[in-house]
Amino acid sequence: MNLISGIDVTAGALTAQKTRLDIVAQNIANAETTRTPEGGPYQRQVVSFETELLKQQSVGAGSQPLQTVKVGSITADPTPGQQVYNPQHPDAGADGMVTMPNVNLAFEMVDLITASRAYEANLSVAKNARQMAEKTLEIGK
Repeated sequence: MNLISGIDVTAGALTAQKTRLDIVAQNIANAETTRTPEGGPYQRQVVSFETELLKQQSVGAGSQPLQTVKVGSITADPTPGQQVYNPQHPDAGADGMVTMPNVNLAFEMVDLITASRAYEANLSVAKNARQMAEKTLEIGK
């Protein structure tokens, strides 16, 4: 068993979850942004993950190549934002309606908690792998 490969898998998952946390934070920060440089309200961003096979130096008989998670894409959520009547808003149309971002704070908080827990779990795996490597080195003393 190669402990370094296991840490590589965990490092990929940590990087992917960090990106997810960053995107969720960006969504929360822009939950009330009705005007972007591109024009129109902010569009919620969604992170998609995909697996990636890791190159292994020595693949033994019957062993499977390791897979890690990486960010596949970051895309805009196409769902329309809510229409709110606010004629005093600078971005209100002629009818007084303002198109708000399609960010639902409750969904974002759930996504934030799950991404945070996944990050913590992967961090725990990395710590345990390090401890296992230290114990392995102590055997030879």
